[in-house]
Amino acid sequence: METNNKHYSDLAIPPGEYLLEASAELGLNQADLARRMGRPVQAISEIVKGIKAITPDTALQLEEVLGVPAHIWTGLEADYQLIRARAQAEQHIEAEAADVGCFPYAEMARLGWVRKTRKAIEKVRELRRFFGVASLSNLPDVRSYAPAFRKSRHKNLSHETLAAWLRAGALEAEQIPTRPFDKKALKALIPEFRQLSVTSPESFQQKLLKRLADVGVALVLLPHLPKTYTNGATFWIHPDKAVLMMTIRGSWADIFWFSLFHEIAHILLHDKRRIFLEDGSDDAETRVQEQEADHFASNTLIPISAYTAFTQTGIFTAQSIHNFAKSIGIAPGVVTGRLQHDGHIAHHCHSHREQYKWAL
Repeated sequence: METNNKHYSDLAIPPGEYLLEASAELGLNQADLARRMGRPVQAISEIVKGIKAITPDTALQLEEVLGVPAHIWTGLEADYQLIRARAQAEQHIEAEAADVGCFPYAEMARLGWVRKTRKAIEKVRELRRFFGVASLSNLPDVRSYAPAFRKSRHKNLSHETLAAWLRAGALEAEQIPTRPFDKKALKALIPEFRQLSVTSPESFQQKLLKRLADVGVALVLLPHLPKTYTNGATFWIHPDKAVLMMTIRGSWADIFWFSLFHEIAHILLHDKRRIFLEDGSDDAETRVQEQEADHFASNTLIPISAYTAFTQTGIFTAQSIHNFAKSIGIAPGVVTGRLQHDGHIAHHCHSHREQYKWAL
């Protein structure tokens, strides 16, 4: 990671001080200079004190009267204003340093997203660089991060952590080469993705990444961050490139496949301009679209007619679950997870459920 090692002067010297020296060398006081320039004496006094800026017009007049090129005057003025602005920016950084604890900095540093440091001010600079903002207070107003700051049913949700997770996913997705998005081709891949559920991550992970990239979807798998309460997100970084983010939360295979198809539903069914974040939002429109994605995932993984017939038997032994899953071509753990969700079996019954080990 590159860092900016430039050092800047923190001494803001008004160009008016140089103006006094240049005038004195010609034997001119402020009143003489004002008359030669056709300017009020007060204007010259304010320039000397640093109250009034040297404009391009003033710089040209000084060039005529004092013989010092106009670009020297405008350069001195620009340097003075930049040093003052930098000093004010440092004050803002110090103010933001008090709130840096809201961000999961240690975890972000461990993952290589930001540079390791114990200094709060350096953390602020690193976080600004990571998020691409001039101030951390701007995050809720940036479209890419706004969903992380919306109202949620999770009281302990860390908005800052969720924003960091989204940003990391977007940065990784930028590095994934994809073909232009092809909706029809993505739909055609769904049967193949279902079949991948019976294999292990070692077998399907790279295949899944490549298949999605070929149809214009960048799949990003990231570790779970505490207090994010999400399994996935979907957004577009280009009209022809969708991002499907998933967190390996709990590593349960059935949750992974349900979340994958849930996010695919957003890509196929919903507005490209929206960012879909699976976090339990209270927004009515979002809830409707989340429900649509849930139905798509459920019915894609387990066809409703076959599922209804199976549940009507009332027989949910390990063998019956295995046989049913085999008959519809998916992993039996997916069936177990669905049965648990729908209340047909207890949550402590983990027949066939498995936890994946990912290579991230």
